[in-house]
Amino acid sequence: MSKNRKILIIGGAGYIGSHVINLLGKEYSDQLIILDNLSSGRAEAVLFGKLVIGDIGDSRLLDKLFDTYNFETVIHFAGSIVVPESTSNPLKYYDNNSMKSLMLLQMCKKYQVNEFIFSSTAAVYGESNVGIFSEEMDARPVNPYGRSKYIFEQMLHDYAQSNDQFHYICLRYFNVAGANKNGKLGQSNPNSTHLIKVVAEAALGIRDSVTIYGQDFKTIDGTCIRDYIHVDDLAQAHLDCLNYLKENKTSNIFNCGNGKGYSVKEVIECMKYSCNVDFKVEIGSRRNGDSPIVMANPLKLKCLTGWRPKLIELSTIVTSAFEWETCLKRKNQPNL
Repeated sequence: MSKNRKILIIGGAGYIGSHVINLLGKEYSDQLIILDNLSSGRAEAVLFGKLVIGDIGDSRLLDKLFDTYNFETVIHFAGSIVVPESTSNPLKYYDNNSMKSLMLLQMCKKYQVNEFIFSSTAAVYGESNVGIFSEEMDARPVNPYGRSKYIFEQMLHDYAQSNDQFHYICLRYFNVAGANKNGKLGQSNPNSTHLIKVVAEAALGIRDSVTIYGQDFKTIDGTCIRDYIHVDDLAQAHLDCLNYLKENKTSNIFNCGNGKGYSVKEVIECMKYSCNVDFKVEIGSRRNGDSPIVMANPLKLKCLTGWRPKLIELSTIVTSAFEWETCLKRKNQPNL
């Protein structure tokens, strides 16, 4: 990548974006321009590059950024991600995840930016009795969150079909968890619904309890099984995909997961054992749309980009999450 070309990172102050910037910064520090409205991100989490505070839906700001900087690549993390909220407020999700992303893509066309990496989701697959998802499977999202992400995937595909200079990568995340060991980066959104963060908060007394939503699924212990990937391994996947995009000049879709699943009860017990803590666990009823098993087949990502996850043990993931929550609690209650 030419040193005078820039990378625009949308939503880089958030959980995943900040970890990717932490990794990219070692090689591309002077080339990173980050746009974030800080609705769920933190300015202090942006450890490299230039942070511009603003919204992806601000067309004038976008136009100014594209006109000012010589962007070669866009990496797009911004969006709404809470599935229950997407069913109660679907228009928010189609606006944030689809329409504002379309505006971004239109800027890429206007300024001839032809490399794009998109933060997508395994929710595009919907429900399946198989439980292990590969990229060749049909996308059948069952909620507005998944549909809003898949709509933009289709936009990227159709635009690439019309412009043979434009290439993109869609990364379909599974369950991202954990935190960087530097103690500066982690999941900071207080409204996060991610299981491992919720369990870590309960372990520290920030929450009164953890609720298991259903224990009568057809799994080994009756609770849902999910594929958990450490956020630093996911960050490395972005760097590997950036290199793949530059070397191969071809579009692709990749699953981002470890290919190994753990049940809700296994996550809870692992947190208790690994961090020597105890907390209250309650049993609730099933939630609509919860599949018994959701796991990635990550073989395509590994074969085509050379990506290899390093932090694959559940104990490593939950311990890093617990340590991060401990840091957050000390910041919020400095006399502890």
